[in-house]
Formats: sequence, C-alpha cells, structure tokens
Amino acid sequence: MRTYSNTLEVKSTLKHLFLGAVAFCAAACSAPTEAPVEVSAPAPEKSHNNITEAEIIDGWELLFDGQCTGNFRKYGDTVIGKAWVIEDEALHLDASSKEDWQTNSGGDIVYQAMDGTLREFENFHFKGEWKIGERGNSGIIYLIHEDTAQYPFCWMTGLEMQVLDNGTDSTEGHPDAAIHKHRAGDLYDINASPEGAAMPAGEWNQFEIIVQEGRLTQILNGVVTVDRPLFDEQWRADVAASKFHEFPGYGTFRKGGIALQDHGDPVWYRDLKIKALTTSPIVSD
Repeated sequence: MRTYSNTLEVKSTLKHLFLGAVAFCAAACSAPTEAPVEVSAPAPEKSHNNITEAEIIDGWELLFDGQCTGNFRKYGDTVIGKAWVIEDEALHLDASSKEDWQTNSGGDIVYQAMDGTLREFENFHFKGEWKIGERGNSGIIYLIHEDTAQYPFCWMTGLEMQVLDNGTDSTEGHPDAAIHKHRAGDLYDINASPEGAAMPAGEWNQFEIIVQEGRLTQILNGVVTVDRPLFDEQWRADVAASKFHEFPGYGTFRKGGIALQDHGDPVWYRDLKIKALTTSPIVSD
C-alpha cells in the first residue's frame, strides 16, 4: 500500500505541474509581449548547381552556385558585366540591350581564381548545361590566354564549343546554322559535329569538354561531337585553313582559362563543374 500511495502522490504532483505549466503558457500568450524574433526558414533545396562531398574529394569545382556570380568577371576586367544576371538558378545573359554584336554591359566572362587572376587548366574535364534563345548564338571557350594588349577578345586564343540555335524544320534558327562547322556542338570553324546532337532553342543541353594530354573530346547530350589530337601538324593545318589563321595565338596555348561568350543573344548556363585531370584516362559520365 505504501508504494501505491507514493505513486498516487507522484501522479498528483505531475498533474499539478502540468496544469500550472498550461496556465503559465496561456497567461504568457495573452499578455503583451515584445515582437517575436523572426526565425529564417531553411533555404529550399536547390534543383541545380549542387556539388556533393564525394565530388569535392574527387577534385571537382563548382563554378556557379545559382546565387552568386562572384566566380566570374569580364575578360580583361575585374568585375562581371551587369547584363550577366541570375535567373531561375541559371547564369543568364540579358541581351535586351545590344551594342554592336555584343550586349551593352555584358562581355565575355571568365572563371577567376580567388585572387582575381584567370583560373587556368591544362588537363581538365569541364561539364554543365546550356540553353540558347531563339535564333541565338553563344559559345563555351577554353584554353584562353588573357592578354588584352595582344588579344582583345578571348576567342583570339581559345577554342570554342559552339552554342547555337540550329533551328528545326519549322523554325529558322541562327544564320550560322547554315554554315559548315558553325553549328551547335561544333569545334567552331575547325570541326563539324554529327547532325541531331543539339536540342532546340529554349531547351537544355548537357555538354562536356575534356582535354587530356593533347587530346580534345567534346560531348553534347551524350553524343561525341569532336574527338581529336591538338597541337600536332594536322591541328596546325586545320587552324591555317580556318578563319583563325589571322590570329597567331589561336590554339597554341596548352594551358588556359574558361570563358562564356556574349554574342549579343540570350543564353543560360547552369550546373557548371570542372575538374583538373592527372595523366590517368578519363571516362565520360
């Protein structure tokens, strides 16, 4: 009976404590109080521009997180042009105000190191997604050498994976779509890509650019569009037969930076990642 009595006492005590707590909370809610401190809601999970811990350990870098453009600046400058904005988790060129063939307050932008210098790669695997507006033109330029005194534009030294609206049976596309080696996925003015690799304007395309030990591979939507050696006799002959023959620095730098081109048309980029490679073979995703 003693144990039973103790149990009743404990229950009675807990009951009074609970009722007291309820009364205290009711009084506190009805009494005047200071404005509650706002608690920030957790940031919504991003659909794009993410990088995993495993990728970081494996050496991948995320160029753009969907929230800040700080990893980029204009070629030959210290800041990014105001026409490059963030839209729907993408790095977007707002080409509503054109100046000649480029965008007012735009310009080609380069991936920079923390000290503001050009981030350079020799052997690398670069991948991401792009989307082009109707009849639009842009490009992903790599192995660029930044010396504006000799090379006012990054495409005077860097190779370009063409970003273009090729058009469809019912849409016109960009005028360059009618020019051999100027279509989406091409190594611009050097090598043509297979037909049908690119998605129509307004749809996302997945790209990969791999440079390793003097060999280039370009991939668009899982299709290998270019696979060739660089810097050999055939390379020099192909450059000499192209529009770039007048630029002695084009395609000669074995180490260089990454740029996204302003060609005066709306374009979007996202999920941009790059990895410096060793001499080990690379297998595409």
